[in-house]
Amino acid sequence: MFDPITLAVGAGIAGVGWAVGRFGRRTPAASARARCGCGHDLALHDPQAGECHAETNRKTGYGIREWVRCGCRRYTGPVPIEDFFSRPILPSDD
Repeated sequence: MFDPITLAVGAGIAGVGWAVGRFGRRTPAASARARCGCGHDLALHDPQAGECHAETNRKTGYGIREWVRCGCRRYTGPVPIEDFFSRPILPSDD
């Protein structure tokens, strides 16, 4: 009914796979979001003007921190695939 050699080989393969996954060298996963050179994603950039609307934390004198607007003026990250293959649904502002 059960072949003991096949069961042993399957258990060995499963054990080796577990050991490699558990103790193997790990690489950090790549970010799934498209990021600009400023570190912010596409959602924080204005679609027409391209400038960034995010705020960053800047240190001033004596350990005081303040929030300032990001200095990025144009999105430089990867272009979304939707811009290549689909036309805009709404009419343009022209």
